[in-house]
Amino acid sequence: MAPIDLLCGWPNPALLPAPELCRSASTVLSTPAIAYPGLLYGPDEGYGPLRAHIAQWLSTFYQPQDPISSERICITGGASQNLACVLQVFTDPIYTRNVWMVAPTYHLAARIMDDAGFAGKLRGVPEDQEGVDVAFLEKGLRAAEDKAQEEGNTEPRLKSPQPWRKVYKHVIYAVPTFSNPSSKVMSLHRREQLIRLARQYDALIVTDDVYDFLQWSRTPYAKLTSPDRACVPRLVDVDRYLDGGPQDGWGHAISNGSFSKLIGPGTRTGWAEASEKVAYGLSQTGSTRSGGAPSQLCATIIDQIIPTGALQSHIHKVLRPAYAKRYYTLLEAIHDYLIPQGVTVAAPSSTVAGGYFIWITLPPPLRATEVVRRAQQEESLRLAPGDLFQVPGDATAPGHQFGNSIRLSFSWEEPRHLTEGVRRLARVLVHLTV
Repeated sequence: MAPIDLLCGWPNPALLPAPELCRSASTVLSTPAIAYPGLLYGPDEGYGPLRAHIAQWLSTFYQPQDPISSERICITGGASQNLACVLQVFTDPIYTRNVWMVAPTYHLAARIMDDAGFAGKLRGVPEDQEGVDVAFLEKGLRAAEDKAQEEGNTEPRLKSPQPWRKVYKHVIYAVPTFSNPSSKVMSLHRREQLIRLARQYDALIVTDDVYDFLQWSRTPYAKLTSPDRACVPRLVDVDRYLDGGPQDGWGHAISNGSFSKLIGPGTRTGWAEASEKVAYGLSQTGSTRSGGAPSQLCATIIDQIIPTGALQSHIHKVLRPAYAKRYYTLLEAIHDYLIPQGVTVAAPSSTVAGGYFIWITLPPPLRATEVVRRAQQEESLRLAPGDLFQVPGDATAPGHQFGNSIRLSFSWEEPRHLTEGVRRLARVLVHLTV
């Protein structure tokens, strides 16, 4: 029996724009004016032309009230590397009270938080139909502030004052659009509430906005009215306009962008967008000051395919149709084979679908860990159990038990394998319930 992988959250390699990158690399390496700077360390904030082109591209897609300037963009080594840099610059593991993670959460982000000194200080915040439960979050923020005042934790302990650094009291981490793993879309109303809460408690919201361009209609094979425009403003956009904008010039939101889902994770290139102060502060991370701009050579290569429209065309003509087909195929198989077994799929939080995942819930008394184990053993089927996406070390928050949920990824396998994978999962459920 050939293995099928519905756990892997990687892009299908056949969908990545290798020919375009080949042409771009040839242009870069045969043009000394581009190749020589590309082979050197590069400026701290990243390759200038790519910053400018990303700013234009994002302005077209997100349609903010004011165009995005290149000064708000910092080139990164990808979303994961940049999350580590954000924590290095803008947090103090003693003074910064907690990292609040919308749960279920992207599980590998927690290790990055641990490495930054926040082990034992991660707190899960449940999702509701609109996204993050802000009432739950506010209660937790208030309690953390009371505790900090009681302990006299009123100044950063480990991070010295610098003109390019602000140390925030809290960090809030989320994947607000097509969330990993739940695939939910946080509503605009909830995003505005979250920004106001972050300002009140001096929190930095870090969002992985890595799936935003991969969107399609939730109705099978229907067309979106505006597929080349974001379905909802990012939190960093909301922070720019809400109630007159940031109060201190730093702001309270940073958008973590990446080419990993669009061009290929091997490029190890992404961008961050935030206020000019925060973007500059990121560029002053010690590893960047020492090693130069992350992914300098890849940045020059990627830069070739944005102003020509090649990247935008690839997203529109290749990625969205291919992933939409996989999404519809997987959802149809779920309805055909799993719904009759009592499996449920969360009610849509938006008319727009996207991303890489579908989150399902098993009927009681089935437990995902046992289902996943049996699926691997008996059906050569890899799955991701819901417990994987619980915030580690946080046993205090109610509703954070995902032991009867499973994340299904449709990004890696071909459509025919998605259907067969669901059939295999259905056989496991039948065997466990007879």
